[in-house]
Amino acid sequence: MKKQLAGFALIGGFAQMACAQGSVTLYGVVDEGLTYNNNAGGHHQFGLVSGVIQASRFGLRGSEDLGGGMKALFVLENGFDASSGKLGQGGLIFGRQAYVGLSGNYGTVTMGRQYDSVVDFVGPLNIGAQWGGFYNAHPGDIDNLNNSARVNNAIKFRSQNYGGLSFGGVYSLGGVAGSPARNQIWSLGAGYGSGPLLLGIGYLNVRNPNTSFYGTGVTANTTGSAPLNTLTNIGSPVQSGYASARSQEVFAAGAAYSFGAATVGTTYSNTRFKDLGDLSSGPNPFGYRGTATFNNVEVSFKYQVTPALLMGVAADYARGSGINDASYRQFVLGADYSLSRRTDVYAMAIYQKASGIDSTGKRAVAAINGVRPSADDSQAVLRVGLRHKF
Repeated sequence: MKKQLAGFALIGGFAQMACAQGSVTLYGVVDEGLTYNNNAGGHHQFGLVSGVIQASRFGLRGSEDLGGGMKALFVLENGFDASSGKLGQGGLIFGRQAYVGLSGNYGTVTMGRQYDSVVDFVGPLNIGAQWGGFYNAHPGDIDNLNNSARVNNAIKFRSQNYGGLSFGGVYSLGGVAGSPARNQIWSLGAGYGSGPLLLGIGYLNVRNPNTSFYGTGVTANTTGSAPLNTLTNIGSPVQSGYASARSQEVFAAGAAYSFGAATVGTTYSNTRFKDLGDLSSGPNPFGYRGTATFNNVEVSFKYQVTPALLMGVAADYARGSGINDASYRQFVLGADYSLSRRTDVYAMAIYQKASGIDSTGKRAVAAINGVRPSADDSQAVLRVGLRHKF
């Protein structure tokens, strides 16, 4: 008993030392609710779904003051499914983020699993990162504005805020012996915020995206390495047929302006899957060559009806060209009501209409993000959820 008490005292002493030198915070989100899909492969589907308006997660973040205006910091963030308790991001224990770094007078440098600059600077301006959630990502999240994919082995710089202007960049080492360019990722971005105006711009360049980008949520296979380039790691039919792209490029920009309780916003992105037919990147069952391009435009409006009630409406249009001509029109109406500072309830209705030929070479089907694609060209999803932050 005395040994146990001594052990507890020792642990308590270490905890006090840690608190004296820095801080560690446990944080998280639990998002759970009911989703109705009117066309899940031709069938109605209704059930509990976790992490829609905001992905369910828990994490640890901490910092230590090193003096002279410099701090050490870290973030370890896990994603999980509240409906079943299983890990998110393919079973990775810290699949959302895992990094360590230093911050100083000019900015912050971090290393680990992180988000790219398009996510950092343009992502907050699309409705998926605000009141729309995962279901309202652009079709297939083709531009990654809703951060479906993370960047492994990444070194990131983010500047301080200079009168509303900030900028940054990310470089990911491919880690392939004898081929330093393979699997490498880099991105640049900048943002500006002053009064009611917000602006963001970003560029992303990904080599071998099927493995280096879309495959980063895949756990190790039996050979001990992940993912395999013989498999398609892209889930949505919007772009799954382009797994053999040697590179993917995304240019994105966005803006928002608030007047009173209302905010109008827009984003634009151009996404290119280039040099299709590279079997070292992924399979090419359709024999594609050349470049597949998507242009996406989103417009949105939200209104703070009362301090507790927010309502929003948005429309999105994505069109493919170069290889296939699929287009997707998506509309959403949503509402969010705060019960307290940390707890809210929300509801949304999403409708998508598809046309043309998609990446699989077939007639395009509606494919609202995060749900099973439809059996034809239209799909509607209704969602009611509860979110609690801690």
